[in-house]
Amino acid sequence: MTTSGVPVTMDTLAEAYIKLVLSVGLHDADYVDAYYGPPHLRAEVDAEKPSLESIKESAGVALRQARMLTPKDDEMARLRHQYITRQLESLASRVDILLGKKLSFDEEARALYDADPPVYPEEHFKRILNELDGFLPGKGSIPPRYDAYKSGFIIRKDKLDSVFQAAVRESRARTKRHINLPDDESFVIEYVTGKSWSGYNWYKGNSHSLIQINTDLPIYIDRAVDLASHEGYPGHHVYNALLERHLVRERNWPEFTVYALFSPQSLIAEGTANFGIDMAYPGPERVGFEREILFPAAGLDGGRAEEYYRIHELVMRLNYAGNEAARGYLDGKLTREQAAEWLVNYALMSPERAMQRTRFFDQYRSYVINYNLGQDLVKHYIESRGGTADKPGKRWEEFGKLLSSPRLPSGLKEH
Repeated sequence: MTTSGVPVTMDTLAEAYIKLVLSVGLHDADYVDAYYGPPHLRAEVDAEKPSLESIKESAGVALRQARMLTPKDDEMARLRHQYITRQLESLASRVDILLGKKLSFDEEARALYDADPPVYPEEHFKRILNELDGFLPGKGSIPPRYDAYKSGFIIRKDKLDSVFQAAVRESRARTKRHINLPDDESFVIEYVTGKSWSGYNWYKGNSHSLIQINTDLPIYIDRAVDLASHEGYPGHHVYNALLERHLVRERNWPEFTVYALFSPQSLIAEGTANFGIDMAYPGPERVGFEREILFPAAGLDGGRAEEYYRIHELVMRLNYAGNEAARGYLDGKLTREQAAEWLVNYALMSPERAMQRTRFFDQYRSYVINYNLGQDLVKHYIESRGGTADKPGKRWEEFGKLLSSPRLPSGLKEH
């Protein structure tokens, strides 16, 4: 197949995809999460400054070319072809949204992230809250009781960096036992304010990341391991470093030098990052590490670690409450205040954190599904391939393969 006399191959399609992602980034400041590919492609896009209408037309051409190509008969080639095709479809949908097309929360999730978010009724969360009631001190409404309980587990700002660094060192050591990390991999941590998120990994290429931690609101002890693993080891930092090593450098697939945030890749990225927390700290190992190391480093009583994590595990079962708040808010069925109230009542967020989360909904919309649904799909995929909790070796093997491959969310569900 040729276009204007130039044969269309997966590599020419990859270059077209990169330029399209960078082009959308001119109109959507959040869209390009990372780019470390050839500088001349960014320079060409910056010089051309294509309009959204022009991008939509070019994306349509690229999609038609992708659908006409027949990949080589091996799994990775097929996965690559499927990946570029679905990423282009997602990009076209994002352009439509930027041009004013209105999609419901569920329609947007399918179009951008290749996934169907589940729906949970209010009763689902009420049942979990009833279980939690017996574990929390005090009487009365659960949200203020939980808020008061957690206030005793805040990491003081003057101890924040030492606690995070301890968590990072442990998460890296645990990951290195199972995954061969690049020799030159590294990241730096910055503490920032004024963000709608709690943590962010900015991948810079050459196995290096910048990780930012938002200190606007109190940071609780559980967030140290969560963020160290999710943003670092074996989460986003490792995911990006392995894609760079195995797909960009070894296979010379340039499309992986660019990361479109509002795309199916994000469900894989966020899902593996969240599941990676349990990979690094399975079963009681997390409580043991925190009791002996992190609680004392934060000036907290390590003897309360077991109690804290019994409650924490119950609260984590409420994590889909955030999706329901986002669905209602973005579909116009809840006001901002009502969405924040839902988050307080059913996600047990403080009022301040709930309002911060609604700002996240404004900025990232249905992206919220990538954390919990992504984690569940990754867990299902790895366990369906034999990586169950009682087979940690196989679990890490499958996890490492997933981090190094161009799989799509719909491909996780097929297993």
